[in-house]
Amino acid sequence: MARVEDFLAHQVQTRLDALAFADSIGTRWSYADLDRASDALAAVLKDAGVRANDRVLMLSENCASAIAVLFASWKLDAVAIPVNARQTGGEIERIVNHATPAVVLMTTAVSSDATAHAERMGAAEITGDFGTMHMAVRASNPDTDLSDVAVLLYTTGTTGDPKGVMLTHENMRFGGIASANLRKMTPEDVIYGVLPLTHVFGLVSVVTAVCYAGATVRQEARFSAAKLYDAVMEDVTVLPAVPQMHALVMQYTKEQGLAKLNSPCLRYVSSGGAPLDPAWKRKAEAFYGLPLQNGYGMTETTSGASATQNPLGSPDISCGPKTPGTEVRIDDQAPGGNGAGEGEVLVRGPHVMRGYYRNPAETSKALDEDGWLHTGDLGKIDEKGHLHILGRSKELIIHGGFNVYPPEVEAAINDHPQVIQSAVIGRAKSGDEEVLAFVQIAEGDTLEAEDLRAFVKERLAGYKRPSQIIIATELPAAPTGKLLKHKLLDAFADRLG
Repeated sequence: MARVEDFLAHQVQTRLDALAFADSIGTRWSYADLDRASDALAAVLKDAGVRANDRVLMLSENCASAIAVLFASWKLDAVAIPVNARQTGGEIERIVNHATPAVVLMTTAVSSDATAHAERMGAAEITGDFGTMHMAVRASNPDTDLSDVAVLLYTTGTTGDPKGVMLTHENMRFGGIASANLRKMTPEDVIYGVLPLTHVFGLVSVVTAVCYAGATVRQEARFSAAKLYDAVMEDVTVLPAVPQMHALVMQYTKEQGLAKLNSPCLRYVSSGGAPLDPAWKRKAEAFYGLPLQNGYGMTETTSGASATQNPLGSPDISCGPKTPGTEVRIDDQAPGGNGAGEGEVLVRGPHVMRGYYRNPAETSKALDEDGWLHTGDLGKIDEKGHLHILGRSKELIIHGGFNVYPPEVEAAINDHPQVIQSAVIGRAKSGDEEVLAFVQIAEGDTLEAEDLRAFVKERLAGYKRPSQIIIATELPAAPTGKLLKHKLLDAFADRLG
């Protein structure tokens, strides 16, 4: 069966010395360099006891060494688990305890957060053609249920517990090829790689697509508007990003006294992770001088399930037609549906996950016997066959391109001894979504928002922390006591910035 590492083998055979990855600490690897680096790391992992169907967990930020971890894992028939190093120790331990990896690797050369986790775990430094990293060895525990699974990408379930999405090699190959074809990527392209490869957008739509096309990635560990501006003025041809990144580079360019980008090389720009606003889309297209493409996908669909290919100036703000080779339909009889074409988005095809690792109950809720993924998102399909997303019934918040799950944030807030209960929602703001927290305390109690902010800082990664915290003695609730999240914005409109 074809595997993701076959893409690398093909590039080594045909484009041995072509530049593959250039990262923010000066590493420049050809495809041959990546092959050697992943071979060297695979040998280290094998000596550490990693076997087929083991898990290799990586705490990372974008860098060439992180790519070596992926391919080294696959060459051993192990499963890679890329995890954002910016998460807290508690968040990471929940994932580690669930996944039971054979080893934990940290990309310490590029990430101070990874270094802190390495110190906490007592990891040892390892060096080689793959660069410098740290590794903590645990017990090998092969699991044949993971046969042909390439990665586990962890999300958070409705109970706040981590859920490992099992994406197979077939899933990732299909998603990578679809992304490359959609963008008409060639070996001459340079893709800007600031989207974290610990999330499906950066992992599949960037890394896997590039390895299939034989193109180059300019990697950045963390977003900087100045660095993005320099890159698209120098050699970047393809820019996948989230709305917040586009907004910040537009503001940066304006501060340089320029109204438009006028890049000599940029040819393709896409925005993902949040709905498009018509006015903002027009503004962005005027800035880039290029059409701004949009799409819809989720971790469980290996990134894109639909995408636009619009000309410049198109008023279309849909998520486009379905990805070729897949199916999308609307169940308007599902909860939230109107019985007239609006309802839950269902997706089926070779990009749909195998299921949730060690969680058959959640898997059976998400995947029906006919192979349809019940996304929990509400949408409609217009007369052109284009998908429109109307809302997220699962209440997922996408902030700065990162998934934020309200139950996880609420659980952290509720740990405070003065908090009775809390409700977390997202609100659209400047092409992004901000995280808002509404917190109930007892009559007569006093709790300052800044004190609660400091409390959750130790429990949540930065992108999950609420931008605003509203503290009250009463929150909108049904007679049953269930919080009515849809009434929060109106109830506290006078206190929201």
